[in-house]
Amino acid sequence: MAETRGTTRRTRRRLSLVTGVVTLLVVSLGLTFAASAHAAAGCRVAYSANEWPGGFTANVAVSNLGDPIDGWRLTWTFPAGQRVTSAWNATVTSAGADVTAADVGYNAAIGTNGTVSFGFNGSWSGANTAPTSFALNGLTCTGGVGPTTAPPTTAPPTTPPPTSPPPTGDPLAYVAAMQPGWNLGNTFDAVGSDETAWGNPRVTQAQLDAVRAQGFNSIRIPVTWSNHHGPAPAYTIDPAWLNRIKEVVGWALDDGFYVMINLHHDSWQWIHEMPANRTTVLNRYNALWTQIAAAFRDASPRLHFESVNEPQFANSSGDAQNAQLLHELNTSFHRVVRASGGNNATRMLVLPTLHTSSEQARVDELASTFAQLGDRNLIATVHFYGYWPFSVNVAGGTRFDATAQKDLTDAFDRVRAAFVAKGIPVVIGEYGLLGFDRHTGTIQQGEKLKFFEFLGWYARTRQITTQLWDNGQHFDRVTFRWQDPELFAQLRSSWTTRSGTASSDQVYVPRTGSITARTLSVNLNGTTFQGLYQGGTALVRGADYTVSGNQLTLTAGALTRLVGNRAYGVNATLHARFSAGVPWRIDVVTYDPPVLSNATGTTTSFAVATRFRGDQLATMAARYADGRNAGPHDWTPFKEYDVAFAPDYPGNRITLTDTFFAAVDDGARVTLTFHFWSGTTVTYHVTKSGGSVTGVAASVARVG
Repeated sequence: MAETRGTTRRTRRRLSLVTGVVTLLVVSLGLTFAASAHAAAGCRVAYSANEWPGGFTANVAVSNLGDPIDGWRLTWTFPAGQRVTSAWNATVTSAGADVTAADVGYNAAIGTNGTVSFGFNGSWSGANTAPTSFALNGLTCTGGVGPTTAPPTTAPPTTPPPTSPPPTGDPLAYVAAMQPGWNLGNTFDAVGSDETAWGNPRVTQAQLDAVRAQGFNSIRIPVTWSNHHGPAPAYTIDPAWLNRIKEVVGWALDDGFYVMINLHHDSWQWIHEMPANRTTVLNRYNALWTQIAAAFRDASPRLHFESVNEPQFANSSGDAQNAQLLHELNTSFHRVVRASGGNNATRMLVLPTLHTSSEQARVDELASTFAQLGDRNLIATVHFYGYWPFSVNVAGGTRFDATAQKDLTDAFDRVRAAFVAKGIPVVIGEYGLLGFDRHTGTIQQGEKLKFFEFLGWYARTRQITTQLWDNGQHFDRVTFRWQDPELFAQLRSSWTTRSGTASSDQVYVPRTGSITARTLSVNLNGTTFQGLYQGGTALVRGADYTVSGNQLTLTAGALTRLVGNRAYGVNATLHARFSAGVPWRIDVVTYDPPVLSNATGTTTSFAVATRFRGDQLATMAARYADGRNAGPHDWTPFKEYDVAFAPDYPGNRITLTDTFFAAVDDGARVTLTFHFWSGTTVTYHVTKSGGSVTGVAASVARVG
């Protein structure tokens, strides 16, 4: 994504979540198939689970060691009464503790030594013991590889195995099979000497295996070529670099991924100069794609090429010239690749809008290019990072509210109408939140969970494939664990179902004074409310909480018990369970209004000592005495989180940055209003005098 240009990956703050130890169970199983009574049979099952209080996410990988099978049903019994709440890549049904997982058509066929994977979210109480045995297609598995002894009691599904990729001329099916997708970001796209230049480790086959095991079906491998080729006129790609790309692409294809490669940061490094240097840029561009196309001429059809990432042009005459130049790049790319022959003659090719924007004008421009090319084996792509104020936390955009939601639905509706409705598939080649470039805590946890839940669901309704942007801040490429398991659980659930959410994931209770009932609005999202739990213990409806319409109220008595001695911070964690999807976490937090101290410092080093007292900072407003907005983005009083200001909870301080003071008038007192998630606001005054800054605390905190 463009926001990482010329920088290394930022330090990331791991969000707090109680995470259980990953369990891994590998079972050698004997299988019985709906084939000859003497067919060779055998398999291996790997079961792993990440758990949190009252819930867990499980992955199941079934490797077929015997003759190929067409249609499968895997059964097991939970030893501790766990239940499945949602699943992906399989149809999962339960009868008490007995569970059956069946193929979903496109993954019905498992060749010899082939593997299918599926996953599910579940709930537990007391213990989350892994199942110890599995059965496939109706018979208990005995281990090893040998002849079967009896046909299955129930015939497996008769869905024919899909071709891989789907038949030529079915681009929508091809792109549907890519869902969901993941980006190997800040690696081969890094602007530097090699793939580790921006801080990520060297790619290994084990890394890709681990990503595939998370349930991703496609991988986008962004590649920047500008530092890895020779001079004009040949622009010869460094053979070692090209061979390394071929190696990693080969691993991904062997894993069963659909794979996308492109010209990535080349877009802003030299392609953007096309308005002033059209011939040189086009010659370089065509030379690179000629070599890339030749290198992958006979690669699997599951490999597809993207012409350029986030195309942009500097110093152009305006929209019309931008559109003409991008059309020239896209059509030239199409001509070069198709002329190279082999599988490239029909390979799926990905064409972006200008800036990969979903604005109507940009979408219309790309639709015109598609119409002129008249090639069905094309994919349209845009990127989506959300409503900008919410995506970076500026201008008071602290919540995934109706405005942010409409921004998403409008974008997805536009690309569906322009492309999908006309038989042209769409992939959102990158999605996420722009604030994640700094760290994932820039956006409040519950609000980001609602964003990703809604995005996954709405993309499914619009038949749009999505590929998560991950520059290393989500999936740890060394430990092969998610930095934020709660976030990934919500992501993965959204691929197949909806989850219930609420107006907040926090309930604030004052440390002193009487405790009163607290109410949250529940967003059912098509589910039904099942109950409220603390760990595996169900709270009592009526006594501990009430539900009226979409209002969930925690009683004063329950809150009094949950906060205990009322120590600052999270005193209890509850989970609202719904009929589908992942549970919604609710932290019960004890707080007092934060206290800020007087401070002195400089414009490059200024921090306000702060006793947060259990509360957390949402945003900060800055105004002059005459009512004008102060600081950067002076069209709004609310400043950008982590750019103008940032809380430091372990250090007990709030920092104001040099970026903020650079946009503050010298000698003019600025009134800062800090808004906290409890609803409390605290005012504070700062005055800049040259390079010095003085800060004075206001006397009263206002409790919302």
